[in-house]
Amino acid sequence: MNKYKKLLFNILVFAVGSFSSKIFALLLNKLYTRNIDPAGFYTKSLIETIALFLVPVFTFSLTEAIVRFGLDGKFDRRRVFTTAACFILGGLTVMLLFVPLLPLLPFLRPLRGYTFLLGIYVWTSALRALCSQFARSRELVRIFSFDGIATTVTLFIFSLIFISFMGMGVEGFMLATILSDGFSALFMFLAASIRRYFKLKWFDKELGRKMLRFSVPLIPTTVMWTLTGFSDQIFISNMHSTRVELGETAAGIYSTATKVPNLLSMAATIFAMAWNMSAIMENRSKSKQDFYRNVFDTYQSVLFLGAAGLIFLVRPLSGLLISYDSYGEYSRAYLYTPILIVAAVYVCLNHFEYGIYTAAKRSRGAMYTVAASLCSNLLLNAVMIPLIGIQGASLATCFSYIICFTLRMMDIRQFAPFGFSMWKLCVNTALLMIMSLTVIVAEQDYMTFCALPAVIIFIINFGALKAMLRQLTTES
Repeated sequence: MNKYKKLLFNILVFAVGSFSSKIFALLLNKLYTRNIDPAGFYTKSLIETIALFLVPVFTFSLTEAIVRFGLDGKFDRRRVFTTAACFILGGLTVMLLFVPLLPLLPFLRPLRGYTFLLGIYVWTSALRALCSQFARSRELVRIFSFDGIATTVTLFIFSLIFISFMGMGVEGFMLATILSDGFSALFMFLAASIRRYFKLKWFDKELGRKMLRFSVPLIPTTVMWTLTGFSDQIFISNMHSTRVELGETAAGIYSTATKVPNLLSMAATIFAMAWNMSAIMENRSKSKQDFYRNVFDTYQSVLFLGAAGLIFLVRPLSGLLISYDSYGEYSRAYLYTPILIVAAVYVCLNHFEYGIYTAAKRSRGAMYTVAASLCSNLLLNAVMIPLIGIQGASLATCFSYIICFTLRMMDIRQFAPFGFSMWKLCVNTALLMIMSLTVIVAEQDYMTFCALPAVIIFIINFGALKAMLRQLTTES
């Protein structure tokens, strides 16, 4: 199987388990918005984000190292898993001492009353990541994919019980997620026979140092990436303005506006899982630059075509994913979505670049570029949100991700140069921004005015899809 076909095969296998499950998870948003008010939705988002912050800090981002070292034939997988698991379990134990202190920070006050469940939430999330990423490092993609489906089904069942039937709101969301992740970790541990890879005698301090040298720079990378994505909601929730609406309700509305862009992000997540594996295995190949160029050209074309479709259908999709029945405030969330879709395109492109960083073990470069993105995001939020409110947060996020992409591409060209069309990237972005502005200004009649730029995007990008199809059908 050639490298393009192998990449496509892995994407399809991951998609079978992940795409349906992620679609299902997005549809849960309808249940959440029907039963949780905007302020409570902000608290839910805060809990999810704090978990995304705590997991890499207290697990040392070693799940990334598990994939990188587990796929590398030079290392014994038993030692890789045992060493990583010991560090992760120790870090999670220490974490439990700090979680009760979080609500002492002013912007984390909404966490009061949830810290006990938050500690368990982080534990189960980390254990699931440990087991699932090790399965991926052994290329057990079918088990990995099946787990994605099973986890979503259990999450849906528990969400119905705790949120819809019992009316437990945010607490019900946490219980549903804890039980779903817990069952997932147990299933993966048994189905992938992970117990055969864990014995204390396989703990390897020297290997641990190598893994930590790779993973520790990823901690600030992941933390800053999380803060870049969530700082908007913190600013909206805590800032005050006489010009625009701000506060926890506005932050909850902004959070729901991210759900349609998540359709693009979830597809990119599926690609990233397969791409990271291919980038690692092709890292020593003499033709890797051609491989990177061809995959990137196809990938960006798919992203821009998908983004154009999402913006064109933004109102009906928002109505599908968000319930307006209980809380009418959610009905205007779609106005902030188009710019966030453009931002999601650049998040996805950053995932592509991250795969190259991982393959080359250049994790410091990933950290520096995310730091620049975070700083620009904070500065733009501080300036733009008091002036234009929620839309300012959307623009700040979009610009900061574009900055990160640009800096990463400049950095990558120093050690893994590959050609790409700058004009195509710029024209595609400009056309998406025109479509976004049309949705915001035209509102009811936006589809009429968005049709032309959408057609132009299709014409520009269709050729890359045909070229990749030729690669798949002609290469041996």
